This record gives sequence, structure tokens and C-alpha cells, in this order.
Amino acid sequence: MNGSIISEFILLGFSCSRTFQLTLLTWVLACYATVLLGNFLIMVTVRAERHLLRSPMYFFLSNLSFIDMSLGSVAGPKMIANLVICGHAISYGGCMAQLFFLHFFGGAEMLLLTVMAYDRYVAICHPLRYMAIMDRQRCFKLLMVCWAGGLLHSTIQMVVVAQLPFCGPNMLDNFYCDIPQVIRLACTETSIIDLLMVANSSLLSLPCFLILLISYAVILATLKGRFRKGGGKALSTCSSHLIVVSLIYVPCIFVYLKPFSSSWVDKIASMFYTVVTPALNPIVYTLRNQEVIDAMGKLRNRCILFPLRVKG
Repeated sequence: MNGSIISEFILLGFSCSRTFQLTLLTWVLACYATVLLGNFLIMVTVRAERHLLRSPMYFFLSNLSFIDMSLGSVAGPKMIANLVICGHAISYGGCMAQLFFLHFFGGAEMLLLTVMAYDRYVAICHPLRYMAIMDRQRCFKLLMVCWAGGLLHSTIQMVVVAQLPFCGPNMLDNFYCDIPQVIRLACTETSIIDLLMVANSSLLSLPCFLILLISYAVILATLKGRFRKGGGKALSTCSSHLIVVSLIYVPCIFVYLKPFSSSWVDKIASMFYTVVTPALNPIVYTLRNQEVIDAMGKLRNRCILFPLRVKG
């Protein structure tokens, strides 16, 4: 049996009281607004300040904000729509699109965070050669590798899932479509496919995670004893990055890198990964980075003064 004979999936994540749905709607709206406004503000700030745009760290941060904004928009709008109209259905095509873009942007983000760790390693361990090593051409190539890696990871996932037959049932115990729940609905034996999905996710996430650990181990060893000579500022920058890495990797471990199961913990981890983390990333980077805060203050002053000049 090839292909799907069902036209939609039912999302059971919203099957609860209307009072709880309205509470959840308020929370998701607040998170999604933060995703859009917070990440857009970082992108505009970096673009507006030339000295930030020339810095590899802020070049990558601007692109991370774009990925976060895209990742939050994959499942967020559908969640909000379902909560407003009390609906639970998503079309087969819409479900496959969610699967593809979640892993596309998610894979690109993991790779970009790894590149950002390498950038911090070069900046702290080789400061005199930093700008020569991380020139604009190399930064652009590294960014393209991140997007290509995310695309390859997502394409492999979709090639496997698209071949599965779905003949019922069609109920997903989650807030959006994701591969672990979708695979369980296939009308065929999926144990080997489960292992393939775990292997594919592991091939992306585990090397990235190991590189991150090695990079920050070397950075911490280099910073040891330098706190009085500016090492504290460098450590603060790295700590922001580590917080963001934790916000992404911890939910992914729950959802993808453990034996497939269905529990409320998986739902919380999935919601955190798709809605909360993209909203927290700009907050973490702005509140812990004085240079970004100062640049945002300059941008605000420009916006206030510009209308006054026009009127004058």
C-alpha cells in the first residue's frame, strides 16, 4: 500500500476545557508576538548599526533571529487559529509542510549555534587573528552550510515520511504535526523507521552538541584567570549563548533522542521548542548584552528625532 488515503489529521493537544483553551490562547499569542517583535527588533538593530553588522558575532545573531522568527511561525499561527475557532484539524498537506519546515529551520538553527560557538572560540582564543579568520566571505560560507545542512536533514526526514501509508486512525496527541506522532499512525510496521529517524536526528544534533562542549571547554580554560582583564565580559557573552543552546537542546532530547513514547512531558517539550524558545532567545541576548541594549537605545532616539526633523 503506497500513499495516503486520509485528507487530514486531528490534533488532540487542544482537547480540554474552553477556559483552559482561552488561557492557552493568551499565552501563545504573547509568545508569538514576542517571537515576531523581539527577533525583528534585533535584526533591525544589527542592520542599523554598521559596527554591529561588521562584527561576525552580530552577523550570526541577526541570522539566528531570522531563523527563530521563521521557526516560531511554522506552528504558532495554526495553534492560534485552532484555539480561536475551537478547531483540531490540519490538512495532510499542511501537516507535511509543518514537518518539513520544523526540521529545516530547527536543523539550520542547531548548525548556526555551533558556528556561533566556533566564532566565540576564535574571538577568545585567537583575538589577534579573529577578523582575518572570520572575514565576511567565511561568515557567509558558514551561514550557507547551516542552511544547506538544515535542508538536507529535513529532506531526508520527509523522503521517509512521505512514503508511509496513512489509512487511519488520524489523531495526533500533540499541538502540531511532528514526526514521532505521525509515524505511529502509519499503516505499516515502523520500528525500523523509528530507528532511522532517531539516527538522522542524532547525526545532526550529537556532533553539534559535542563541538559545542569542546568549544566552550577550551574557552573556559582560556578565560581562567582573565576575569580581571576583560574575561568577565567574554564569559557573559558566552553564557548567553549557552543559555540559548540549553533552551534548544533540552526539549529536543525529550522529543527526538529518546525512545518514542507519548506523554504530557513530550507535549510540554514540543510546545517549549516551537513557541517559547524562539521568544526567549531575543530576551536572553538583549538583556545580557549591553552593546545590543545601547544600539537599541540609539535606534529608538533616531525614530523619535526623525518625525521631529520632518515636521521642522
